[in-house]
Amino acid sequence: MLNRSSFTTLVVGVFIVYVVHTCWVMYGIVYTKPCESHSDNCIKPYLSKRPKLQLSVYTTTRTSISAENNVDLVLNVDNFDVESRFERTVNVTVPKKTRNNGTLYAYIFLHHAGVLPWHDGKQVHIVSPLTTYMVPKPEEVNLITGGSGTQQIDTEKKESHTALDEPVSHWRSRLTLNVMVEDFIFDGSSLPADVHRYMKMIQLGKSVHYLPILFIDQLSNRVKDLMMINRSTTELPLTVSYDKISLGKLRFWIHMQDAVYSLQQFGFSEKDADEVKGIFVDTNLYFLALTFFVAAFHLLFDFLAFKNDISFWKKKKNMVGMSTKAVLWRCFSTVVIFLFLLDEQTSLLVLIPAGIGAVIEVWKVKKALKISFQWRGATPAIKFGSCSESEKKTEEYDTQAMKYLSYLLYPLCVGGAVYSLLNVRYKSWYSWLINSFVNGVYAFGFLFMLPQLFVNYKMKSVAHLPWKAFTYKAFNTFIDDIFAFIITMPTSHRLACFRDDVVFLIYLYQRWLYPVDKTRVNEYGESYEEKPKRKPHMN
Repeated sequence: MLNRSSFTTLVVGVFIVYVVHTCWVMYGIVYTKPCESHSDNCIKPYLSKRPKLQLSVYTTTRTSISAENNVDLVLNVDNFDVESRFERTVNVTVPKKTRNNGTLYAYIFLHHAGVLPWHDGKQVHIVSPLTTYMVPKPEEVNLITGGSGTQQIDTEKKESHTALDEPVSHWRSRLTLNVMVEDFIFDGSSLPADVHRYMKMIQLGKSVHYLPILFIDQLSNRVKDLMMINRSTTELPLTVSYDKISLGKLRFWIHMQDAVYSLQQFGFSEKDADEVKGIFVDTNLYFLALTFFVAAFHLLFDFLAFKNDISFWKKKKNMVGMSTKAVLWRCFSTVVIFLFLLDEQTSLLVLIPAGIGAVIEVWKVKKALKISFQWRGATPAIKFGSCSESEKKTEEYDTQAMKYLSYLLYPLCVGGAVYSLLNVRYKSWYSWLINSFVNGVYAFGFLFMLPQLFVNYKMKSVAHLPWKAFTYKAFNTFIDDIFAFIITMPTSHRLACFRDDVVFLIYLYQRWLYPVDKTRVNEYGESYEEKPKRKPHMN
């Protein structure tokens, strides 16, 4: 017990150190120490001189340009005011090279008004691709009639769906620009590395100035805004939006974009990275900070729940008070949910924990079946006793509960599967099968928890349950309620988070209702009253 407590304490200690260190790092990102007034290394903002500026956006298929040749001007903003936000939509001509899976780049220049950008020595510019490559989403059809639900489908679009494994060029329909507008004076001897790569400095007299810091918000490029490009596309819309940005938010955004880029280098797809972007873009900074702490505690409770669950089942010697059918159902439902999330190409933030949970549930089923077979094959001398009688009662209550549930459950599941086959469109028969299973799991999953609740009711005890693991899972269930509104996931999976709340509340009510039976084993296979009694002292 001491070793187990020491390990848990160590994990919690490491977690606290990690949270404190992360808070310190975040503080260092959002806070930048300004330059001392008497220092000779100060770098002043060029915007403090209030120059007349112009914003120009060009498109080209080349990775670099040095003149006005082979570029198209798509947006020109005279008398550009860095303090005023705007949003404009323009039509961009798509070159033939881009229509054939080529790349089109946007060059954004901020320069003096009335001067061409390549003739302005004080201009700043930044480059961003307007196209990206992604595997198109498979078309969904009615499996009975074969209809897709659309009246007209472009021929080339249908042909492009025949090779679903190959990524095709998609158009980024949004371009979000920012300029750092604070009159902040940097210390040249300690420039932040994240901002430094976006800075361009010039010498004006005896002082050094930095030109306006132009930034492209790549986190605002979402998958929902992508448009597939085919060979017949000649023009596509581009929405250019601008807003000012503070230095603290700029530095934070740079670090977040670098983090998303690192995820993509590690193999995250555009869709997976989009889920991470949504956490930052669709929430304000205060809610984002809350999300960080929630995610950190979710990770801690996940680890502790898995650890205690495995520890409980490793030491389990019998199935007294445990519903075998509930264990089998949890395994089946967890695997089905994992396959469903995999088929829906859900975010890895949701998929990976579901996969780990499925592996653990499969292992628990093997352990439960092994225990059951050992007791059924045991000798009468071993079977004789209260443990065997309790196990027999558990099996009887378990079978009785499932008998009542089957009258309601099976007709509803079959009826739902037939209804969805006739009225809902799917990518394939496998997709329909997985969706039918998972709809039954989500809609009626809590009913399969009832056998365990029924066993608890009949035995008037809950001491046989792994309560430490349940406690950690209960915390995670309520944390999942918060994540249900933050991370993109199927609606049925989101509703299931709230369904689990009800089940855990019933378990907690039963724990309060039934007194603790100290003769039963706890989650570590131990009993408070199994120590041998001392023999009386013989004189």
